[in-house]
Amino acid sequence: MKDPVCGMEVDEKAKLRSSYNGKTYVFCSASCKQSFDKRPESYVKG
Repeated sequence: MKDPVCGMEVDEKAKLRSSYNGKTYVFCSASCKQSFDKRPESYVKG
């Protein structure tokens, strides 16, 4: 899976996760997760 913030490949079992509109996203770092959590609509298409 790809980190929606930086585009890095992340293992789907990664511990850093957030849900948005019924979909789960994984992150490579806490800073990417924080950025996503602040404005998820900026990183999700459609």
